[in-house]
Amino acid sequence: MQAQRRYHLDPLALDVDAQVVAHLTVQGRAGVVLDDSPFYPESGGQPGDQGVLDGLAVTDVQAADDGRVVVLVGGAQLPTVGARVRGRVDAARRRQNMSLHTAQHMLSRAFLDRLGAETVSSRLSASASTIDLDVSSLDEAAALDAVQCVQRAVDEDRPVRQWFPEAAELAGLPLRRRPKVEDNVRVVSIEGFDVSPCGGTHCTHTAQVGPVTLLSIERYKGKMRVSFLSGAAALRELEARARVAVSLGRRFSCGPFEAAAAVDKLQSDLAEARALATRFRAHWAERRAQEALAASPDGRVRLALEEGGQDELRALGAAITAKPEALAMLAAPSADGWRVLIARGAASGFDCGAFLKALARETQGRGGGSPQRAEGVLPAGVEVLRCFREAP
Repeated sequence: MQAQRRYHLDPLALDVDAQVVAHLTVQGRAGVVLDDSPFYPESGGQPGDQGVLDGLAVTDVQAADDGRVVVLVGGAQLPTVGARVRGRVDAARRRQNMSLHTAQHMLSRAFLDRLGAETVSSRLSASASTIDLDVSSLDEAAALDAVQCVQRAVDEDRPVRQWFPEAAELAGLPLRRRPKVEDNVRVVSIEGFDVSPCGGTHCTHTAQVGPVTLLSIERYKGKMRVSFLSGAAALRELEARARVAVSLGRRFSCGPFEAAAAVDKLQSDLAEARALATRFRAHWAERRAQEALAASPDGRVRLALEEGGQDELRALGAAITAKPEALAMLAAPSADGWRVLIARGAASGFDCGAFLKALARETQGRGGGSPQRAEGVLPAGVEVLRCFREAP
């Protein structure tokens, strides 16, 4: 065990009064090595600590290739080698990471015992922590049951022991996974729940974990990824979600627990309205197509609508080109210019895509498509009907 890593034995030891023994550059950033440090370096999916050191902001902590802990600080001038320095770890960040890491151990154990899902990797973050499980599917109800199991153990305030057992003791421990190192194996034991090798910072009792909430379950690289939060981060997330639910309830004139049903009703009403609009659009397009074809002896319908969008252009184009010899050259105004649709009937030999591409180049617009159908946007100042009339 490296004596300088004081956080191994006491995760709540946050103050530092130590000597700078070296300057070291890690990942292109300069930092200091202390003879006794409570700062945790990024490792095992847990972010590095932050805080202050002699008035300088500690922005990150990393482990060098030789194992030394490098405290990275802001500012052009590092404390000199040999100097005594005082500082403190950011307590809120440390406690949050302790909560997340302990919660991750407990969730990994619950997923293994209840779902047969082994943890292959994890990443801790106060925005969303993740556990990747070696299974191809995961039932959400079963996952929530595992989270509830963890929360019960949290509420029971079980002690969490963190120590470096001797080889004989280590051999007899029921470890959830094999250690990644051969020597100086550190073990974290959550009484009656989980025993795992780990070098991270953890709570001393499970009650310090606080609330644990499941954010999402998704497939990721052939496995299942569970996103979660715990502690203060979970409280912030739950409070934000509660505010959203209350806001939705106010908008729908109902309670927050009835908001989901109100949204379902709104979606149903919207689907009905869209279906009705589609039917009306089809009737409108059929009638407008008949009028336009009757006024176009050559079978080429050239129209610039006064209003309408892409849906209207497409519906009208489909109605016109139901006549095999017809050609539809349509435009409608929009915020960024003219929406244009060029489409031909089955018996027409007109190359819609080639025509629109050439027109777009000529007018500094954009668009293209196949010989049968093309869409694009032309600048607002373009005389689209003249362009349509000049088509080859």
